[in-house]
Amino acid sequence: MGVVRENGNEQTSFPPLHTPLSYDYVLVAKTIENQQREAFKKQIEYIEELKKKNIKVTKIINDDLVFYGIQAPKEIFEKYRYLLKVSDACNWSSDQNTVPLSTRIRIVHFILTHTPIHSGESLRDLMKMKVFEARFCLHEKKKQKELKESWARWTACLQGQPITAVRLRPRRITTLPFSVAIIAALLFFCCEVAAGVRRRNYFGEKVALYYLWLGWYTYLLIPPALIGVIVFLYGLAFFNSSPLIKEVCDADTVMCPLCDRRCKVWQLSDTCTYAKVSLLFDNNGTVLFAMFMAVWATLFLEFWKRHRASYVCEWKVSDWCEEEEELILEIVNNVNCQPKKYKHSYLRSTLVLICVTAMILVIIGLTHALVVFRVIAAALLAKGSWEFLTNHSNTGAMMLGAVLHYLIITVMTRVRRQQRQGLGLLSAASSLTLISSLSLQINRIVAMKLCEIEETRSFAATEKSFTVKMFTFQFFTYFSSLFYVAFFLGRINGHPGGYVRIAGKWRLEECHPSGCLTDLFIQMAIIMVLKQTISNIFEFTGPWFHRWLRRRRTQKLQRKCAHCYLKDEQEAKDGDELCDNCKLRNWLSNYRLNNVDSFSLFNEFLEMVIQFSFTTIFVAAFPLAPLLALINNVIEIRLDAIKMVTLERRLVPKKTNDIGVWINVLEAIGVLAVIANGLVIGVSSDFIPRLVYRYLYGPCANGTVPDIDCMTGYINNSLSIARMGDHNILEFSPNQMVTAGGLNVSHCSYKDHRSNEDYSLTPQFWLISAVRFAFVILFEHIVVIFKFVAAWFVPSAPMQVKNDRLFDKLNRLKEELSEVVCSALKLLDRRRDPALDHGSVGFRRRARTRTRSSRLSSKCTDEMTIVQ
Repeated sequence: MGVVRENGNEQTSFPPLHTPLSYDYVLVAKTIENQQREAFKKQIEYIEELKKKNIKVTKIINDDLVFYGIQAPKEIFEKYRYLLKVSDACNWSSDQNTVPLSTRIRIVHFILTHTPIHSGESLRDLMKMKVFEARFCLHEKKKQKELKESWARWTACLQGQPITAVRLRPRRITTLPFSVAIIAALLFFCCEVAAGVRRRNYFGEKVALYYLWLGWYTYLLIPPALIGVIVFLYGLAFFNSSPLIKEVCDADTVMCPLCDRRCKVWQLSDTCTYAKVSLLFDNNGTVLFAMFMAVWATLFLEFWKRHRASYVCEWKVSDWCEEEEELILEIVNNVNCQPKKYKHSYLRSTLVLICVTAMILVIIGLTHALVVFRVIAAALLAKGSWEFLTNHSNTGAMMLGAVLHYLIITVMTRVRRQQRQGLGLLSAASSLTLISSLSLQINRIVAMKLCEIEETRSFAATEKSFTVKMFTFQFFTYFSSLFYVAFFLGRINGHPGGYVRIAGKWRLEECHPSGCLTDLFIQMAIIMVLKQTISNIFEFTGPWFHRWLRRRRTQKLQRKCAHCYLKDEQEAKDGDELCDNCKLRNWLSNYRLNNVDSFSLFNEFLEMVIQFSFTTIFVAAFPLAPLLALINNVIEIRLDAIKMVTLERRLVPKKTNDIGVWINVLEAIGVLAVIANGLVIGVSSDFIPRLVYRYLYGPCANGTVPDIDCMTGYINNSLSIARMGDHNILEFSPNQMVTAGGLNVSHCSYKDHRSNEDYSLTPQFWLISAVRFAFVILFEHIVVIFKFVAAWFVPSAPMQVKNDRLFDKLNRLKEELSEVVCSALKLLDRRRDPALDHGSVGFRRRARTRTRSSRLSSKCTDEMTIVQ
């Protein structure tokens, strides 16, 4: 059905389309001198297939490169707009009279990737066969310049994000006092987006939602970052007055050797600094902070859903359906197309599940390798000639293990960005990046192979499957070692007379008498700091150095074209045609940028979701993690903007109304954060043992209120004694039982609750274990209840958004009804008085017809007004 104008006449076609100045797409191929080669024939055949679809192809040769400029005819976009209008789920509105360039690029990209040659190869296959070297859409110079000046620069950190990736008007903070407004602006504009949006026609909704989510995540990191600093300062305030620290620093307790042969007994007071660091992160404040972060993760997701709903409603994509969009593009590309059917194979699913399980076991096996490395490193450092390393062999081994863990993370999880010559030279400047560039990208390769086994129906389904698998592999790569440190370190090492050894030779590590939480803190701090600093540095300098090399190679061409149409190119009107030199200059400038692919945005999302995992899962051991994440994200927003606008080719704009499967991943992380933080507090920290000692074994037991602190004597209570005269103690040689002052000792202490006679576990150990278990269950239930209440209390969409969508649907139905009424009246008028083209009678009848048509037009206008 056509569109009825206000005068009553039916418009059979849509308004004229905007004619773009630039081409929709560019294909690049190497010059092939031998025209008999198979690659040349396939290249020509593919171009001919495009021309059969009335696609304009402009060929320009430059040295050893052949550029094909692709420009689709307006009929293709008229089909798209009509199908979009009759669609039930694509949010058509009557003001969509033009197709923006971002939509044109998306349509042309779909046509190019779904146009096969006679032998069946698509463009993706031809790219693998090196028939074409590159494919990309062009940057728009004016908008690119606007983005660079207003957003994609470091000095724009205090400005709002252009969520539509073009421009926006920042909110004004005028109701606050000046000083408060300045602070609010610093916190708000660094990460949050402004509301006044002009348009979103550059990178598409998918990129816009990424920056919308990243800005919202960064903005909501401000409360946990501040509270984390307060928790840290709370531990710092009692740094010197805590009886636990005083007991460690003033103790004359002799501790058992930490390794065999070379290690000797040592004084507990030697680890005074270690005990102080432990108390900074293992105090009563971390319990409340962990509960807060578990609830915060839920509130963050619920408020994100509201925040997203406001923007997708404004963008008219609330009811957008990916499947229907795909069908529309299929019809636009080929009217006689057939939909791809959904398929499921239990055999393939079982095979994929087995492979995923095997890959996870391999990653966990690397954790065991790290454990072995730390044990051997501690033994070797203890044998060294440097006294400092000998005395701190366990700490040194733990830090070396953390660095090695980071290297494994870099090798296993790096999703390579395709870059060319020159980047490897810069990568070689750092051993970490050299390992990254030479790595096999194991996780990525395995995930892609498993997706190929599944044979998913569409690219969207492949992307979803790849996202789940890749995140699973990366999660285990990042956190397997952390789970060992948090829940197994110091708990499976045994005791004097029954130490657990690797290959019967090397003893497992032990925890410090002040607790194991400091080991987890050091591991997290090293990984987060290295990951955020080194990765960000090379993430920016690598593409920048690569672009600099490319610019040097294109300098001659730029000089050649500097006098040709440069100014007119920026001020050209619709329909103006540029000369070949200016076209080539523009295409070459885009060709020299860093390559992007379908997973470029996936890489950014994955990096931030992993950071979200660090921020929430083990936050009880590292309260400063939200602060580090906040600082990193403020930099990350501008870094990603600079890369996308100035250093990389333009991403193909994609349409969507959500962040996809990532929301399910974030919800799973939120649930895991509750479990992990409950276990960290209940099992890893000394919160429960201190609580039991305070009320059952300490000076304040049985309700007494002595003059001394209730925690006095806790350190001695947490230690057990091993005697050299016992026949079970065979690990320690006589030379190991000599103190640094030359004094021979007959017994030493170790951290555990065991009997001094038969080394069996004491009743206090079992009581503490029972309280630990009860606390974990109680903690998780309380937090889960809070999570459900928060999810119920915060609606997923604001009421204003729901009302706007309701009125939009009502207005659309009214518009369709008015079109039907006007078309029916016009058809009825034609049947009553057909225009006869002969004689004066015909002239009078045509005059009456025009008069009646005029009245009919007024009537249709009145009908539309009444309906609306």
